[in-house]
Amino acid sequence: MRPEVALPILIPLLFGAVSLAFWRSQRVQRWLGVIGTGALLWSSIVLLDATRRDGYLIMHMGDWAGPFGIVLVSDLFGAIMVVLAAITGFATALYSLASVPRELEKFGYYPLMHLLLAGVCGAFLTGDIFNLYVWFEVLLVASFALLILGGERAQMEGAIKYVTLNLLSSVLFLSAVGLLYGLTGTLNMADIAWKLGQIDDEQAGLVTVISILFMVSFGIKAAAFPLFFWLPASYHTPQVAVSALFAGLLTKVGVYALFRVFTLIFTQEVEFTHTLLLWMAGLTMLTGVLGAAAQFEFRRILSFHIISQIGYMILGLALFTPLALVGGVFYIMHHIIVKANLFLVSGLVYRLRGSYELKELGGLYRDMPWVGILFLIPALSLAGLPPLSGFFAKFILIRAGLETGAWVAVGVALLVGLLTLYSMIKIWGEVFWKAAPAGESAPETVERRSERSRGRDLYFFYLPIAGLAVLTLIIGLSAQPIYVLAETAAGQLLDPAGYIEAVLGVRP
Repeated sequence: MRPEVALPILIPLLFGAVSLAFWRSQRVQRWLGVIGTGALLWSSIVLLDATRRDGYLIMHMGDWAGPFGIVLVSDLFGAIMVVLAAITGFATALYSLASVPRELEKFGYYPLMHLLLAGVCGAFLTGDIFNLYVWFEVLLVASFALLILGGERAQMEGAIKYVTLNLLSSVLFLSAVGLLYGLTGTLNMADIAWKLGQIDDEQAGLVTVISILFMVSFGIKAAAFPLFFWLPASYHTPQVAVSALFAGLLTKVGVYALFRVFTLIFTQEVEFTHTLLLWMAGLTMLTGVLGAAAQFEFRRILSFHIISQIGYMILGLALFTPLALVGGVFYIMHHIIVKANLFLVSGLVYRLRGSYELKELGGLYRDMPWVGILFLIPALSLAGLPPLSGFFAKFILIRAGLETGAWVAVGVALLVGLLTLYSMIKIWGEVFWKAAPAGESAPETVERRSERSRGRDLYFFYLPIAGLAVLTLIIGLSAQPIYVLAETAAGQLLDPAGYIEAVLGVRP
């Protein structure tokens, strides 16, 4: 019994409840947000260190041994995801101190943020397929409430598309869980994997159908092709701190679920299912980056790039070689940090210039060069330029694709990398490099915006952005230990028997 496995779930639930108790005090809620996410970050690092040493950490809820009770499982991949969630949550909580309007805080912003983080961490740590569904619904409720906070027309329109597609995903997910339970008589993922390994040929077709249901359901949640249009319709509408939190975490829960079920449970028809995943990856990369190339609004460009980058992650799973899975895990680690940071930068630009429209921006590098540098680090990393983290992530995946002869997928990945660089250059040219629009000089704009947002507020803008930029540099300049960590996590994903033995105590 390893109680530290439950801490990343209990801590945000506890702080969310305490925040509710201080409903009338936004000041207390703000600092509970920072302290709670800081505690979550500490507990996640402790969990990762223990998992790295011991391999698997298991906690049987109610002391009911698997497969009869609900079980929490921390393998290295799940522990890495929890750390990334905690980093994103902590950075967002700091950023929220300055960016979230005080009139919106009173509608439950901080309790909802804690609930969202609890749902995300629960999804990463559960060893029960139905509990995975429950945690998905927890984060769906919290994310929907955060999305509509403020009640503007654009928010409501985006929220309708967001919740409609995600409810469709939930229906498919629950249907697949029911079919899987009817076939195996269990909801424990390790037990399901064990029993599906003993399935006869007559039921193999049903297993394949169930796997496709899971693929479609998790593909929607990951914003993969073709049902991705809910994301660019919604992610640019809420408060920028909410956008950053969503960009870093929500789609990655869908990606995590794809990695989990197609490395642990559905390993029988690998050639068929992973061919579908390969097509999904290529089309997701291509459609996402083409959508980004056509946009001229800061957050809409970044939203479409979430879609294209999801394709790279799915590519690692689709190729399904040790090196490809290392690339997939590495890419997730890099992307969560970079993408959340780019959204935070967009919010800083808005605070300084008052717009997200590229045509209305300009001259920022001349007046505030450090803001341009803070943008360039995650932007060039997203495009895959050396020696930043995105270069190594893309390099590993492309090398894995070449080794397996997936020439078309490699070609698409390289093309998408070039178009991503084009989008980042477009933002750089319009926001930072060109002259400020006529009618108002840039220095006056910066000065007025800075006066309206007090120096302390700007500090809370810069601190999380700079911290995430430093993490991006560390991942790139110290790629070897990150690679080793990803390699170990990938090795566990390729060894479902080890997961089954850790949970059930028997090796298939």
